Amino acid sequence: RVLGVHIVGSDAGNMIADTMYRVPQYPARGELTTIQGAPWQTVGGLACNTALSLAMLDSSLPITVCGRIGDDPNGERVLRHFGQHPNIDTAQVIADGETAYTLIIQDTGSGERTFFTSPGSGRDFDVDDVSLAQINARIFHAGYILLLDALDREDGEYGTRMARLLAQARQHGMKTSIDVVSEAGDRHRRLVPPALRHTDYCIINEYEAQQVTGISLRVDGRLMPDSLPAVLKALRSHGVAVWPVIHYPEGACGLDETDALVSLPSLKLPEGYIHSTTGAGDAFCA
Repeated sequence: RVLGVHIVGSDAGNMIADTMYRVPQYPARGELTTIQGAPWQTVGGLACNTALSLAMLDSSLPITVCGRIGDDPNGERVLRHFGQHPNIDTAQVIADGETAYTLIIQDTGSGERTFFTSPGSGRDFDVDDVSLAQINARIFHAGYILLLDALDREDGEYGTRMARLLAQARQHGMKTSIDVVSEAGDRHRRLVPPALRHTDYCIINEYEAQQVTGISLRVDGRLMPDSLPAVLKALRSHGVAVWPVIHYPEGACGLDETDALVSLPSLKLPEGYIHSTTGAGDAFCA
């Protein structure tokens, strides 16, 4: 086994009940569009998406999930999805209150998605909810930063509660990994850098990387590939110890342990091959 002995990976963070609607194009404010077919109900969020992707890639890979769901039907849905994979340990999932849920509108023409989310009990997920001493993992993957209210709170010693959690995971001998959500505004520049100081693997998309570093990666919708190395180096300067990685529709790139640039283009897949891009970043991370 590449990553560990008993419990190989740990995913800590958002667990969300998703309902997706598909429309031919996203309407302008005040306009109407037609929903195509029946809504698609599934689960989402970092802890669900990454853990389930890993379990599907390798059914022998031991995985622990940590987070908060509600004591409600949506929480039962999350546990049912985990229960389909015997290699996922849910002993550190706390059920209390209301499960986080998201309504996803997918524009089938462009593939773009719009999210309307309610954080539910996930907003209360905090450092003390994770029993790190009981996790025998090589990698501790946590997120999403900006979508976990308690872990986004200020911490006098580490900067944020998330940074404290990552530092403690390292103290227990684990490599750390983070992901964030895409959001307008300045919260990336305030909340992500403290976590990066205690991060081994930072795997985010080009918009999030741009928001964290302040270096533009898209102009008028066009990717600026010449700026990617500068953004990766900026992430490294914030403290990312092993691999800063940026993924985007056109491909992905990162800096390896020796600061060598590694870049790959996206695959060209047949028409209709991609069912949905929802959860694509978590699947890439897995």
